[in-house]
Amino acid sequence: MKIKAPAQSADMSDDKAARDSSTGDMPISGAMANAEMASGAMGSGKTANAEIDSGQASSAVSAYNIKDGDLGAEGTARETSRETTRETGSTRNRQIYKVAVPLPLGRGQIIAYDYLGPADFESHSPVPHSPESNSSESNSSESNSSESGNTELDNADSDIGDMSYLKSDEAESDGAESDEAESDNLESENTGSNSIKYAGMRAKDHMANDDTARSAIAVGQLVEVPVGMRLLWGVIISVQERADIEIKKLKPIHQISELPALDQRNLDFLEQVAGWTVAPFGAVLRMMLSVPSACLPAPTEQVFHVPETSQRDALKLQPLSAARQRVLQFLDQAPPLPAAVISRETGTATSTIKAMYLAGQLSSWHQSKPDQLPEMYLSKTDLSLTDAQSEIAIGMGKALDNFQVHLLDGVTGSGKTEVYFQAVRQALAAGQQILILLPEIALTKSFQDRFESWFGTPPFVWHSSVTASRKRAIWRAAISGTPMVVVGARSALFLPFSKLGLIVVDEEHDAAFKQEDQVIYQARDMAVLRAKTSDIPVILSSATPSLESWANMQQGRYRHWQLTHRFGAAELPKLQTIDLRQQAPERGKWLSQPLVQAIEATLEAGDQTLLYLNRRGYAPMAICASCGDRRICYQCDSLLVTHRLVGRQICHQCGTAQPVQKDCSACGEADSMQLVGPGVERLAEEVLTRFPEARFTIFSSDALAGKAAADESLRAIIDGEVDIIIGTQMAAKGHHFPDLTLVGVVDGDLGLQGGDLRGAERTFQMLMQVAGRAGRGQKPGRALIQTSAPDHPVITALQAGDRDMFFAQELQARQAAQMPPYGRLAALILTDTQLSRLQEVAQALAKAIPAFETVYIFGPAPAPIAQIRGRHRVRFLISAPRHVDIQRILKDWTDQVKLPSATRLQIDIDPYNFL
Repeated sequence: MKIKAPAQSADMSDDKAARDSSTGDMPISGAMANAEMASGAMGSGKTANAEIDSGQASSAVSAYNIKDGDLGAEGTARETSRETTRETGSTRNRQIYKVAVPLPLGRGQIIAYDYLGPADFESHSPVPHSPESNSSESNSSESNSSESGNTELDNADSDIGDMSYLKSDEAESDGAESDEAESDNLESENTGSNSIKYAGMRAKDHMANDDTARSAIAVGQLVEVPVGMRLLWGVIISVQERADIEIKKLKPIHQISELPALDQRNLDFLEQVAGWTVAPFGAVLRMMLSVPSACLPAPTEQVFHVPETSQRDALKLQPLSAARQRVLQFLDQAPPLPAAVISRETGTATSTIKAMYLAGQLSSWHQSKPDQLPEMYLSKTDLSLTDAQSEIAIGMGKALDNFQVHLLDGVTGSGKTEVYFQAVRQALAAGQQILILLPEIALTKSFQDRFESWFGTPPFVWHSSVTASRKRAIWRAAISGTPMVVVGARSALFLPFSKLGLIVVDEEHDAAFKQEDQVIYQARDMAVLRAKTSDIPVILSSATPSLESWANMQQGRYRHWQLTHRFGAAELPKLQTIDLRQQAPERGKWLSQPLVQAIEATLEAGDQTLLYLNRRGYAPMAICASCGDRRICYQCDSLLVTHRLVGRQICHQCGTAQPVQKDCSACGEADSMQLVGPGVERLAEEVLTRFPEARFTIFSSDALAGKAAADESLRAIIDGEVDIIIGTQMAAKGHHFPDLTLVGVVDGDLGLQGGDLRGAERTFQMLMQVAGRAGRGQKPGRALIQTSAPDHPVITALQAGDRDMFFAQELQARQAAQMPPYGRLAALILTDTQLSRLQEVAQALAKAIPAFETVYIFGPAPAPIAQIRGRHRVRFLISAPRHVDIQRILKDWTDQVKLPSATRLQIDIDPYNFL
């Protein structure tokens, strides 16, 4: 018998009605409009206590929920005190701190700690210090944790392995914590998020007044705690007082960070992300505590200065060398400085400076080494805006006081960046922090130069290639509230900003904002969520908005600002299609005759051409002409892509590389392997043959080894040192090439085949974006698209230049099928190294599938790519109406099945990847 799924649970209807009446509906991208219901504690204004309903408790819950004086599920916590009264069970009131630690997916997250005095702390056995150990977990540490009395739990032994915060049914339904906890539970006591800073305090060194130190620790405080045989940085999520608890059941806080505590907005954001993605709080926290070394005290350096006046008189009587005299004269007019700086300024060896110190001729002390971050300032030059840009900038500037989503919609080259720069300037002038998200690292250099030209100061850049010391400085500045503009990839969204005033998501439609591993999330949606949590504005900028954002704009959730013309005298490129059915390239070639002629004309005019093909490498497939065997990765069900530049065949799933083979390993036929299809390297080979005098470059992630190479390639293109750019999607996003007048799309049908829900949308966006690279300077541009399906709705809409028509058609099809943004999808991905074990788990989940009317669960089925990195993969797909709390369904369903420790479960809300 099927049970009808309510819009939410019955007790959530009042909450939804109240929310709808007050805000009209939560204006969050895509299906995020129901995020408050999914997280369970969103908008509560409190930090969760990790307390649970007694009917949900398992044998392991006591490690998280302090009951009956027992914190450990196994009762193996080691002795932590030498005091006799505590060993026998003292009735003295003690502060108990629950600390969330950043552990990987599938592990318990919350541990109870006690802040001990000097004698207590010294009685503990030493724990190896590893401040960077957050970044990885070893199997040995997992096994050690239970032996050492640690209270974090493996997912296989607990109901709460996949969510750190559990609330009663009533609390989840209300979207906030219940005010009434069980009588034997501890009651959270939020003492504030920014109380007292301790400069690198360690308990054994600075606990002369135990009570004073206890009162200094607040919710949100960053603390270093023992986890297994290591020390990890975590965050206090509750401060509680308990008398009937044995001290040996607790662990000591090892160190308090000197930094301010994470404020409540940061904690609320992390909790809501965990609720929306159905991920453990600790795994989400791990993304924010991504630079654990930043929590440590600032490093110190020795500085030297001239002694006091009485000593200076004695120095005058000493015979000094010329070098020593230069040092004294320089320092007499300078502040205390490190030896290296003094050496550089005076031309004196550092050994001489140290010898002067040993001789008493210089004094010295150690001081904190300042973070090497330049101060951000505003230039006096105002932005030069057109009338249309100014009108939008002024209107948007009046709506930057609180939460509002602004969809900045403008054709390519219309000057959207300058419009939101005006909003950035306004926020920075108010002493706030600003975050600008970009989809690609390669964009940051050109964007940084553009920013500096308008502001007179560069932004702070955040992505995987930034040095560890720079990241540490930016992270500390973010949590300290330093006014700043951070430009970065999606990971920058989880910086611990304490004065965040504006978020901008540039190219908001881009699929690169979707994180596909660990915690799976859509950075655009989470940016809107963070803005709502902090009650600040967020600007989504794009020439081809996502359908989710477009639908939200049509329904009044987003405020729409539109630029319909390019900046200055620049015009939109003329777009034409080349029907490959009638004008096919020569055999073994990939460029049709009309495109070849257009390239020749562009070269004669001294302008640049971009040839776009979204296939890396030389050829996407190697197949035996004798037996038909294809070269496949040995640990993935993925074709090996041939890369001739490095002489390897590479798996684009796991990165495994193998030598290029001409002989078939299946049938043994010699020299039978044929390369099928073009990649950018093969296209470059044709360009070299057809246009031997032309200067060309391959603009793809494979050809550009690192950010420095990408920056150099961009410089060469902008300076006119390149005639033909052969690029993947890296070349299609946000770049401004003033001399580029021709874009040639080699395969316009790529992405239109198959059953990808967003295939047509992504292809339209990509082709429109790449065509928009042409004609951005003084000369007009044009775009030629080679296609075998000129009648496809995507191609006809592009040729007609009617974007809105395509959006209307695509949204109508989505609504008829109840697909996002009108319906909700979620994916469950199970992986394991053993196929038989994976199948058993999948069948167990299949037997536990809940039955709801209008909610459909498909699977289990092998994933289209059934194996990646040696792990077999099985998928479930869940489809539900937009108003259904799909996170609650997933949580209740997956909690019914105990997963083996080797089996991993990932939940993908609103999946982009169906492979």
